[in-house]
Amino acid sequence: MTSSLPKPLNSPITPAPHLPPLENGDRLTRPEFERRYQAMPGIKKAELIEGVVYMASPLGFKSHAEPHGNLIGWLGVYQSATPQVEMGIEPTVRLDIDNEPQPDGVLLISPASGGKSNLTVDGYLEGAPELVVEIAASSAAIDLGDKKRAYRRSGIQEYLIWQVFEQKIDWFGLEDGDYKSLPPNQQGVICSLVFPGLWLDVAAMLQGNMPQVLATLQAGINAAEHQEFVQQLIAPRS
Repeated sequence: MTSSLPKPLNSPITPAPHLPPLENGDRLTRPEFERRYQAMPGIKKAELIEGVVYMASPLGFKSHAEPHGNLIGWLGVYQSATPQVEMGIEPTVRLDIDNEPQPDGVLLISPASGGKSNLTVDGYLEGAPELVVEIAASSAAIDLGDKKRAYRRSGIQEYLIWQVFEQKIDWFGLEDGDYKSLPPNQQGVICSLVFPGLWLDVAAMLQGNMPQVLATLQAGINAAEHQEFVQQLIAPRS
């Protein structure tokens, strides 16, 4: 899945004729945001959140790239063991007229198995993926503020946010129209309600202890609840 709207490589950041440049803080509707974004192929990542444009700053290895890679590796192992579940990195997601984010990762159920998002004719996600993950460093205020509200309003069932500087992972589940924290169990493991078997050892993830993270996840994948979930996912296709 692509991480941004299509752009030719190695192009200067120059808007098309007669279009204003896309700038941080612009207030736009989604169609106008897309027009300006597509006209500036040198921009690597921009998001529209509650009608406001946010453009990404350079990303540090320890503050973003490494935790991002660890989270995506964890999701990828789960996805590989769970048919009819798809995983993507930084997809463009068309939520509504005011919101077109590029979350750090998504996990979604195929529409054929009851998922709430789908691919548009031009190849982008539209609707609410079941799980969105974000790595928050300098963007923490956005990720916990306007973006969280947009995700909640759009019906994204679970939202995981890793605040790197605070060494904190929050995992929210949608309940009665609001996000409630999913508490860890006595072993410090958070278990997804939407994706049975998706288990996260929070302390191990924060410490970068991926063997322990993946061992905990494998235990979840081996659990009866995950096997039952797989049967539910493949039933509509049989």
